[in-house]
Amino acid sequence: MDLSFFAAGAAHGPVNPWVALAYLVAGVFFILALRGLSSPATSRAGNRNGMIGMAIAVVTTLVTHDIANIVEIGVAILLGGIIGITVARRVAMTAMPELVAAFHSLVGLAAVLVGLAAWLNPTAFGITDADGQILVASRVELGLGIAIGAITFSGSVIAFLKLSGKMSGSPILLPMRHVINLGTLLTIIGLVAAYAMSGAGGAGEGLLVVWITLAAFIIGFLLIIPIGGADMPVVVSMLNSYSGWAAAAMGFTLGNTAMIITGALVGSSGAILSYIMCRAMNRSFISVIAGGFGADDSAGGGEAREQRPFKQGSAADAAFMLEQAEKVIIIPGYGMAVAQAQHALREMADLLEEKGVEVKYAIHPVAGRMPGHMNVLLAEASVEYDKVFELEDINSEFAQADVAFIIGANDVVNPAAKTDKSSPIYGMPVFDVDKAKQVFFIKRSMGGVGYAGVDNDVFYMDQTMMLLSDAKKMVEEIVKAID
Repeated sequence: MDLSFFAAGAAHGPVNPWVALAYLVAGVFFILALRGLSSPATSRAGNRNGMIGMAIAVVTTLVTHDIANIVEIGVAILLGGIIGITVARRVAMTAMPELVAAFHSLVGLAAVLVGLAAWLNPTAFGITDADGQILVASRVELGLGIAIGAITFSGSVIAFLKLSGKMSGSPILLPMRHVINLGTLLTIIGLVAAYAMSGAGGAGEGLLVVWITLAAFIIGFLLIIPIGGADMPVVVSMLNSYSGWAAAAMGFTLGNTAMIITGALVGSSGAILSYIMCRAMNRSFISVIAGGFGADDSAGGGEAREQRPFKQGSAADAAFMLEQAEKVIIIPGYGMAVAQAQHALREMADLLEEKGVEVKYAIHPVAGRMPGHMNVLLAEASVEYDKVFELEDINSEFAQADVAFIIGANDVVNPAAKTDKSSPIYGMPVFDVDKAKQVFFIKRSMGGVGYAGVDNDVFYMDQTMMLLSDAKKMVEEIVKAID
């Protein structure tokens, strides 16, 4: 859940107890929203609670504001609402990850702009002392808020470019990148400290703020470009966390309790989710947030692949063997999202269950391009929640499965993650589809590889039958053959 920036009243003046109570109620709704969003079954209630909390916070801020003109605020809300509704109606589910990254960039940019506005006109924000100088505590808040916001903005822009295919999803490894990253981060910390201790104002102070902003923009770029496609869901979650901390920092500057509470909630929940995902992927949390620290410069999947023999089947072959099965485990991936095949897939599963076949869905923590991507798609197709299982809950069942039905997934079933130390996905837990009696693998062609850019030995196993076609078209043909 991203955070909108509220217009605030005098930053450090007396707090109306009713305003504080309203923000507290809004915070409770935000907590309920996060709790609801932890499960597909309660996600709609979570979204409703989030909207109620945001409505309370925004209305309270509008009623008590004394900085901006209410007409200007109304025009801004109207324009933002029109843009938001238009984007929400037009965006495809496959574009949702890059849309989230784009929204994160806007939150980061908002933090930078609010910080710069407070620096340029501190009196209006109530952050000056008797001599008209910005308070030391406010300088720290401004510096950190601008820095975190700038990192969020530039990092989210790179994430958007990678997720949308406008930039290579493979790690881009710069020489001495760790030294450069560490040096830039230490420089930002030093600049913030220097700004906090400066009290003279003038051009020198302005240069410090400018350098903090520029250095933070640069480090956001440097932290994200070395991160490969397999880790992008963690990056999206981590950028969400950054946007929350940026909002919280600006909340202190603005004296807005709602921003502090909700920013802290978003920041901490995003960080916790990122940590959980890293554990599920056998990744180092510090490694990912430090920009792929420890990545092998020689790893990657850009080298040419030799053509190896594989078995190709038809929809009729798949339909016959699926009908004979007792247990089928479906592993969806980004290819299913691209083809919008989730509805046809659910129809196929329903037909199989009518014939007495047990059908389950296996969801990898990083399937798709952001956390929960596959869960959302399956929920959209009205797949029952109790048929959807996480990796650790279902991986042991592949040995008893008659069919592993892979639709549009690749990296999450690639055994190179377990055997090839030079692979960019090495160490990531994957589904043990090789233990199933039969594997059906739907993909458009043999020429493509997964987002991480590495070949997959599952294509060439004796029990694997490749179904080369658009995912939706192939599943629809299987449905017709089952009928």
